[in-house]
This record gives sequence, C-alpha cells and structure tokens, in this order.
Amino acid sequence: MSKLAEIEIRSAPVLGSTMAYRRMGAKDAPVALFLHGNPTSSYIWRNILPLVSPVAHCIAPDLVGFGQSGKPDIAYRFADHVRYLDAFIEERGITSAYLVAQDWGTALAFHLAARRPDFVRGLAFMEFIRPMPTWQDFHHTEVAEEQDHAEAARAVFRKFRTPGDGETMILEANAFVERVLPGGVVRKLSDDEMAPYRAPFPTPESRRPVLAFPRELPIAGEPADVYETLQSAHAALAVSPYPKLLFSGTPGALVAPEFAERFASSLKHCAHVHLGPGLHFLQEDHPEAIGRSVAGWIAGIEAARPQLAA
Repeated sequence: MSKLAEIEIRSAPVLGSTMAYRRMGAKDAPVALFLHGNPTSSYIWRNILPLVSPVAHCIAPDLVGFGQSGKPDIAYRFADHVRYLDAFIEERGITSAYLVAQDWGTALAFHLAARRPDFVRGLAFMEFIRPMPTWQDFHHTEVAEEQDHAEAARAVFRKFRTPGDGETMILEANAFVERVLPGGVVRKLSDDEMAPYRAPFPTPESRRPVLAFPRELPIAGEPADVYETLQSAHAALAVSPYPKLLFSGTPGALVAPEFAERFASSLKHCAHVHLGPGLHFLQEDHPEAIGRSVAGWIAGIEAARPQLAA
C-alpha cells in the first residue's frame, strides 16, 4: 500500500487557474512525470510513486478540471489539456522527464514527445489512446469470449458521444465515475478508495471535463483535429529512439495483450510487460508490478547514460 504521508500534494498557478500535483523523491533526481486519464487524477498513482521515488523525482499532476486542480471555464478539449500541461511543465521548470502515462495521459505524452523529443528520457505507457479507423478498433479484442463485452463498451461510448444521451449519462448520472471506473478494475474498489475519485465531481456542472474526453476519442476520423494530431504523434512515436516500456493486462480494454506485443515490436527500444489479469485502470490492479518495473527501467537507463555519452 501507499505511503501517503510521504507524498506531498501541492498546487501551481497555471494559465489563470491552478493545477494540483503529487510530488515525491529527491529534487536532484531525474523527473518522472505521471499523466492520468479520464475520470481519474494523480490519486491513481498513489501506490506507484513510493516505488519509483527512490530513483526519480516523481511529479504527478491532476489534469485541469480533474482531481484537486481548478475548473476554469474552458471546453476541456484535448488541445486545452495540451496548453495547460505545457504551462504546468514550464511553471515547474521541468526540462526533461520520463513520461509514465495511461489513457488520455498517453495521448498527451505522445503529443508532447512528438513536439519535444529531446524532453523525453523515456516513455512508459499502458492502455493507450491511438487513432482508430473504425468503431470496431475501439475496445478491439481477438478473444471470442470478449466480443460481447467489447460491443457493449462501444455502444456505451457511442451514447456518451451523442448529444443529450451523454449529458444524461455522465453529467446527471455520473456514469463515468460510478460505472466506467469501477468497471475497469478487476478487484472491487472500497468506498474509501472511491471517495477521492468522486470528490472532484459532486454536481452535473463539475462533470463537464469528464464528458468532454469521450467526445475527443479519435474514432473514424472524428473529431478531425484530434485524429490528425494523434496520427502525427503516433508517426513520431514509430520512429522515436528513446526507451519505451509498454504494460498490458488480460483482457485489457483499449489494448489487448496480443495487440500490445505486436505494437511493442513495431517500435524502437520498446519492452512489453504483461501484468496478468487487468482491464483499463491497470494502476489499481497492479501498482507494485508497475512501480517496480518502472523503477528498474529508469535505474537501468540512468546507469547506462554515462556510457552512452562517452
């Protein structure tokens, strides 16, 4: 379990609002920047940061509109999150980092790495966002027993993207927090564990950031700007030389283990770690395996750096 007393929670001024972040580890160590997805926060990394902090200065921001960060009057589109994350990185004076990301955090990490490849010391990622040519590519599975579940997930997300239906399900019923989140974890989250996930979204208005993300998913060419941005980011990822570490679970949600294995093989310097039973929020089911793998991976890269520079 996490050593909560050792994790600092702070807040930084960003673009007229604030972004909260968890921090742990020596300030003179290489930075590891942890990026969460929807509808979570830096809280999802709580059991991982203590395992990585011996080798890195861990910084895990709450994306704007999430966790304990501010909720400015913006659309919460992908481009908005890019702007706020860029400003947070600048405000914190981060000049290079290991990126550790899941869900929409991966889209932000890929886009950041495409624009600033020299910023990236390494990329560890799981359950990642990618341009999906058709709806069949969303929650894709090659396992016959999982086909019905995948089709049900596609139907739900189509409704999230439908005007009126999405508002009723996410803003009014809080379905993303109450159903999608626990439904994406193999074990049962306790009420105490769910409380920090529920806290940022007590009202329909407060849930607008949660509604925005499923409507930004790059599926079948829409929305066009996000689709094109992530196509470019993935093209850059495919030729990038920095070290990579891809985690997967069985059966996974966005990323099945068979797909993860092929994807890792298509990249340069990418190792694949299969965690065992897992759905979408792998940090909740496998924090120790993820934390120890990331720590060992960073330590190995840092140990090799003087040799690489020689």
